[in-house]
Amino acid sequence: MIAFIDGIIDSYNADSIVLNHDGMGWQIFYPHIDQIHLNEEVKVYTYLHYTEQELSLFGFSSREEKELFLRLIKVKGLGPRTAMNMLAKKDYASIIKAIETGNVAELKKLPGIGAKTASQIVLDLKGKLVPAETKKSPDRGAAMPLPIQEACEGLANFGFRPNEISAAADYMSKEPGKTTEEYLRIGLQFLRKNR
Repeated sequence: MIAFIDGIIDSYNADSIVLNHDGMGWQIFYPHIDQIHLNEEVKVYTYLHYTEQELSLFGFSSREEKELFLRLIKVKGLGPRTAMNMLAKKDYASIIKAIETGNVAELKKLPGIGAKTASQIVLDLKGKLVPAETKKSPDRGAAMPLPIQEACEGLANFGFRPNEISAAADYMSKEPGKTTEEYLRIGLQFLRKNR
């Protein structure tokens, strides 16, 4: 699991970038090719997609964009390449607005999205695309430490639901000073025990 990569943009093509991180080049499918510059230092939030045929990294400019992508690929008939193309054609806020207002016609304008898939996106996601509660501590209202936030992203990659992740974040917050990996282990143990 790779939550994000900090690196320098070494090269790019129509739909992906190569990010140089400590001398290793990571090829990442990325929706905002028009916004990147060679030799620019960037932080890319990532999702690792694997099948029997391929292993691919998809990258995003923010945690919120990554969360939207993860929601989209759970919609029946919508794969990661199509979800990535949606984010390349329309910005995060516009896609959210189209879903929340049930604007099927607007979603149909996106590449690879027909009437049936557009309707399914609205049916599955409308009313569920609110900011993740895991980014705030419910008790104190303060931002959670970065290792806990990153562990929560890891739990999302494993397919846990936002309400489960929020409960795990509360539990992790009771043990301050841990690393991302330690929090991820704590969160997984908590969720497996409580499922």
